[in-house]
Amino acid sequence: MLRVALTGPESTGKTTLSRLLAEHYTTTWAPEYARYYLEQHGPGYTLADLERIARGQLRAEQNAMQAAQLQGRPIIFCDTDLLVIKIWAEHAFGVCPQWILEQIEQQQYDLVLLLNVDLPWEPDPLREHPHHRQYFYDLYLRELREQMSNFAEISGDLTERLEQACFHIDTLLGKTGYWRAPASLRV
Repeated sequence: MLRVALTGPESTGKTTLSRLLAEHYTTTWAPEYARYYLEQHGPGYTLADLERIARGQLRAEQNAMQAAQLQGRPIIFCDTDLLVIKIWAEHAFGVCPQWILEQIEQQQYDLVLLLNVDLPWEPDPLREHPHHRQYFYDLYLRELREQMSNFAEISGDLTERLEQACFHIDTLLGKTGYWRAPASLRV
């Protein structure tokens, strides 16, 4: 089972791209658990909340993997990853729980798509940092390089992001050719 994580700062299209990739590859995806959690408990959070969110994200990924296995699918997509929680925790509280750091080391993805901040900010009551997206992007990039992760930077409008992501995923799957978004998705 191949696992692809989408990561990066807020308002970069992770959820939309995860959903579109799952549709294109007819497989499952793990939604961002943090959104669900914060919608249930409110936008204020503690370090303990981030630990609960991390556990929820891991469960969402496990559920997506089980569903894909039942369907005989070779790949799943994860709308966010524990790296998001690590960066979030370190920024908000100056520390990340050790078990999350250990889980990040153990839980390698076959491909990580780092979404750039070149999309316009979309206001949302759960988003916090509209003016610090480049700062956070640079943190993600540094972390992925330090982890020596297999990652690709994804930029452009939604159509370009989808085309770039599919190119990298097809390469991962060993497919030849270049997938192009259907006209209905092109902007």
